[in-house]
Amino acid sequence: MAKSSGLNTRRTLARVTAAALTAALVATGTSAAVAADAPGRSASQAPVDVKPSGASKFGTGAEFDEYAPVNALYGKDGNGELWGYIPNFEGGLDQDRIWSGSGWDDARFITQVDHDDDGSSDGIWDVTGSTLSYTSWGTDYQLTVGKGWNIYNRLLSAGDLGGAGADDLIARDGSGVLWLYLGYGNGKLTQRYKVGAGWNIYTHIAGQGDLTGDGKDDIVAKDSSGVLWLYKGTGNYKAPFTSRSRIGGGWNTYNNLVSVGDIDIDGITDLVARDKTGALYLYKGTGNATAPFKSRVKIGSGGWNTYSILF
Repeated sequence: MAKSSGLNTRRTLARVTAAALTAALVATGTSAAVAADAPGRSASQAPVDVKPSGASKFGTGAEFDEYAPVNALYGKDGNGELWGYIPNFEGGLDQDRIWSGSGWDDARFITQVDHDDDGSSDGIWDVTGSTLSYTSWGTDYQLTVGKGWNIYNRLLSAGDLGGAGADDLIARDGSGVLWLYLGYGNGKLTQRYKVGAGWNIYTHIAGQGDLTGDGKDDIVAKDSSGVLWLYKGTGNYKAPFTSRSRIGGGWNTYNNLVSVGDIDIDGITDLVARDKTGALYLYKGTGNATAPFKSRVKIGSGGWNTYSILF
């Protein structure tokens, strides 16, 4: 997308807004609504001042024809602080990171969630110890969703997999069984539904939006030999994915894969990959199931290994 003065203005306003929000949080102190088991944790959204793409999905004000959510990419550093990177409208991420919260030292998983189907996340789910919690952006209130979540070794929200509108949550247990929890749109979840067994062959699972152009949210999974596989979404919570199809090999060069939606603002969901040196690469989505990604583009030269979690 071509750079313009209007987009630069929006980026500047976004940083100013984030700075003002941070100052307000510091000035007001800790909210009285903080849950007793998670004192001092806070999360603020790095503002992305662009409408999520997809006129049919997100209303007539959208700018593009394809469907893709638009969110910042967040990282959790060694001090338990969250940092947000917004799209720079030039095909990458703004390297002026935005402070987005603190107190997340012990979180094992963090994932963004969109409750109202507007293409922008409303907060985050996290697992700390054995507890799954939900935090709305701009608050330090912790909604305890459930206990016993230490049985899972992978967890992420990959969009609306059940077809009801709100984002859902998938989790893999220690025996390799993948489970789907449907979102109620308020941070709470339904009972779990078994997706399938054998998922312990994968080292990474990622997704946030439609990769194939059919309007259903999909995921990708990398196996231990470095092959990346596509699982097309069905929109049916009883059988949320079709059979896998091979994308390509050589993906063991990466130690992290994550999707937050559309990074290059072309209306199609993308994939972000971090290599073992800490460099960051963008795989732009094509919307084509047979070849869902273009060749990689380097969007971060190094230092991204400082984050233990990217979400």
